[in-house]
Amino acid sequence: MSDYRAPIKDMRFVMDEIAGFNQLSQIPAFADATPDMADAILDEAAKFTGGVLAPLNRIGDTQGCTWTPEGVTTPDGWKEAYTAFCEAGWSGIALPAEFGGQGLPSALGIAVQEMVCSANLGFSLGPLLTGGAVAALLTCASDELKATYLEKMVAGEWTGTMNLTEPQAGSDLALLRSRAEPQADGSYRIFGQKIFISYGDHDMTDNIVHLVLARLPDAPAGVKGISLFLVPKFMVNADGSLGARNDAHCVSIEHKVGIHASATCVMAFGDNGGAVGYLLGQANRGLEYMFVMMNEARLGVGVQGIALGERAYQRALAYARERKQGRDALTGEALVSIDKHPDVRRMLMLMKSRVEACRAMAYYTASLLDRAHAGSDPEQQKRDLFLAEFMIPLVKGGSTEMSIDVTSLGVQVHGGMGFIEETGAAQHWRDSRITTIYEGTTGIQANDLLFRKLMRDQGATAKIVFGEVHATAKALAASGKPELAAIGEKLGSALQAWTSTTEWLAANVKTGLGGVLTAAVPYLHLAVTVTGGWMMGKEALAAAGYLDKGEGDAAFFRAKIASARFYADQMLPQAASFAETAKAGDAAIAALGDELFA
Repeated sequence: MSDYRAPIKDMRFVMDEIAGFNQLSQIPAFADATPDMADAILDEAAKFTGGVLAPLNRIGDTQGCTWTPEGVTTPDGWKEAYTAFCEAGWSGIALPAEFGGQGLPSALGIAVQEMVCSANLGFSLGPLLTGGAVAALLTCASDELKATYLEKMVAGEWTGTMNLTEPQAGSDLALLRSRAEPQADGSYRIFGQKIFISYGDHDMTDNIVHLVLARLPDAPAGVKGISLFLVPKFMVNADGSLGARNDAHCVSIEHKVGIHASATCVMAFGDNGGAVGYLLGQANRGLEYMFVMMNEARLGVGVQGIALGERAYQRALAYARERKQGRDALTGEALVSIDKHPDVRRMLMLMKSRVEACRAMAYYTASLLDRAHAGSDPEQQKRDLFLAEFMIPLVKGGSTEMSIDVTSLGVQVHGGMGFIEETGAAQHWRDSRITTIYEGTTGIQANDLLFRKLMRDQGATAKIVFGEVHATAKALAASGKPELAAIGEKLGSALQAWTSTTEWLAANVKTGLGGVLTAAVPYLHLAVTVTGGWMMGKEALAAAGYLDKGEGDAAFFRAKIASARFYADQMLPQAASFAETAKAGDAAIAALGDELFA
């Protein structure tokens, strides 16, 4: 086993060559985001996450959180680590300077976020959700509420939560029953129960700011009748000091497969007369506002998948280099480390290349959001926002599905020792399993991609992506370098599979909706596979350019090209299979109904 070491070199490469970090600094809002500053921040973040957070990961997994009627206690070292995290400014790195944040680009903040998640996933969930809550408040809170809560949240002094799910209403929020009763002073009394609330209670901060979906008495039925409320754990006095305890309590925590250090709470609002809450934005637009937080969270969960994959890869590689077993089939050398065996090398390269592809997708998406929010050309901002929103289900769905595969491979590389908890390999696998479920399952991401992103503009945004992928494939083919040309050929074939499947979906959505819905997840896998290949192709072109100029770390650039070639050889051919699967739709099952499960 080895300690976590942030992959700064790859992060920096992706920031520059895929996210266009140097161009972001030309935007006035990000004028301070110089390359030197980015280097310094990444170096310090690597020291903090490797030295403070990573050593607590095993402790958090074995101890977990403890519930009593007085509240939730976090594992040993958590409070001290969180205090150090906030004092160092990590909580507000990409949050607005107006409220005490550093206002740096998300394309830099996402790299820090990945480090935190890799070092200690259980720890990372609190700051992630707080950042999402801040984004929601910036969107819809009154000036008074912003003045009361945002600086404390940006500084990390108070944390934030997202309260959607109820026992009878999981993904189907139309079934939501929590209610809000207006009061004479303009506040509301909130009543209801929420489940699966990450960091719904803890002992790291003095206050917790809950964002709660509930219905007003005259609200229309369904999702159009949902409003969003701010419900603090402790009331806040006019001078900013904390007042009385609000009627919002954690009544139990879940016993989970993984992320044991993150308390997953059952929250009761209003058991003792009603929890005081404040309406955010306009009535009955709560789901719209909550999706601001949801999109932040979905991108963040995608980063969690990447982070877990990176940590599992590092652990597997270290073990494979140390573990000696068997004879080298190619040289005949006896008792070699298992990283010399071709199948182990194959597994390690699958882990490495898939993590790298997803990292590039996530950082690219973060840079699009930076441009969409801070750019100066309204038309370009709209284009970048649509591209970012198109990418988010790919990052969330693709990176989390990848994390399950890659952490499972990490266990496999360890062999029998991977099934032993002490090696740590199994924890990454266990922790990864929730990532494809919370903030919207893979099926929900697939439907979001199809119906909210692909078809909302008649495929115009998708065509932009297709054009970019095609241009990269052409550049690879025209490079004059056999290894790049091979990547370009496979990328071009994979793109054809994606475009033809997209056309099939568009042709069948009105007449064969069941088949299209059945095809949604295979289509998502297809889109992720090709987009990952596109990113790896761009990285290979950039790496080859540095090699041609004789600049930088030649070994690193050669490894980047090899990783891209491996992805093209091992992953891109799967695009054709996903396309065939998607186009099959529900032909095999449509006529039988429930007889299928007799």
